[in-house]
Amino acid sequence: MVDPRLERLERHLIRLKLVSTRERLDTLLDRGAQNEMSFLDFLDLVIREEIESKDQKRARMRIQMAKFPLDRRMEDYDFSLQPSLDRRLVTELETGRYVANATNVLLLGPPGVGKTHLAIAKAIEQGYSARFIHAADLVHQLAAASDHGALDEALRVFARPHVLVVDELGYLPMERRSGHLFFHLVRKRYEKGSLMITSNQPVGSWGEMLGDEVVATAILDRLLHHSHIVTIKGESYRLKEKRRAGVVPAKEVAG
Repeated sequence: MVDPRLERLERHLIRLKLVSTRERLDTLLDRGAQNEMSFLDFLDLVIREEIESKDQKRARMRIQMAKFPLDRRMEDYDFSLQPSLDRRLVTELETGRYVANATNVLLLGPPGVGKTHLAIAKAIEQGYSARFIHAADLVHQLAAASDHGALDEALRVFARPHVLVVDELGYLPMERRSGHLFFHLVRKRYEKGSLMITSNQPVGSWGEMLGDEVVATAILDRLLHHSHIVTIKGESYRLKEKRRAGVVPAKEVAG
């Protein structure tokens, strides 16, 4: 026969939406009894593990909503392969103050040096809402929205997350219109939310990249006003791995 107190407790846990506690109730009760916990210690255990479960669930939801293409963590980044990277700046970014202050982060460097890895890791770690999108997809979506008279709504969507990661800006040439649309987004997020941009182009080349020097100046004026610039000078991880595996000859990589 089921103890009516246990049934009542389960109903209360459901009503309070303490899902993890309800699912693990038998285990928690056994731990409390075996360790002869005091009432205070047992209550602390139950609440602590429920909070940890909810935090993990929220983190999984944030990652899912952010649409990250990969799961990347800081502990997996090999700093020894990129000695030019400013570790002090990376440590500063780990505090999350850049998000709280709506500061932008520009990750610049050649392909394959880990810019996207760092961007995803930083966006995941801070616990804020985030969204990841490739630059080409971003301007395509903004252009389509503009064509249908829905640009303002699209801008509101991309202005919503605390951190918007725009990946691979400059890898493909932009038409002048695309540069103008990107300017509208930068202006919408200015001093309201962080933009994290990865690019293989130095800021001095953005005028050509965006198809309009005037628009590029206006974009950089807003991006750089509150910003951290992380420049990575190094060899592609992918080429290094191929060289180690003997797929690419050393002389070919060096060239």
